[in-house]
Amino acid sequence: MALEWIVLGTAASAEAVMLLLLTLPGLGRLRHGVVSAVRSTLRPLLAVIPFCFFLLMDIYWKYETRPKCEHGSHGCTVTEQMRHQKSIMKSQRNALLIAATLLFYWLLFAVMSLVARLDQLSKCASKVDHKD
Repeated sequence: MALEWIVLGTAASAEAVMLLLLTLPGLGRLRHGVVSAVRSTLRPLLAVIPFCFFLLMDIYWKYETRPKCEHGSHGCTVTEQMRHQKSIMKSQRNALLIAATLLFYWLLFAVMSLVARLDQLSKCASKVDHKD
């Protein structure tokens, strides 16, 4: 199960790096290459969305089927309480990773569409300038 979280973390970090490269000012000639690279990776990264929902359902299922260990109950040892708290912390961390991955993908898609629109408008402006 850890491999799935590594894949999701790698996807989130790749999305964050691409988003950073798209929004950095002063890239000049590199911008065209970055835009084409991000445009070509948007469609394969779309697979992250159902993967995130699958992992979210996995977290929910583990939460619902986890043995309850209430603080102060007579059947729980200190070790079981610590294991229960660690499990809750892992679930919260993983849910945060899912939220970050989905947010980064949405931001990347939105910024990429804005960059494409900006390129289109600059081409139109240059055509108008050359026409005059």
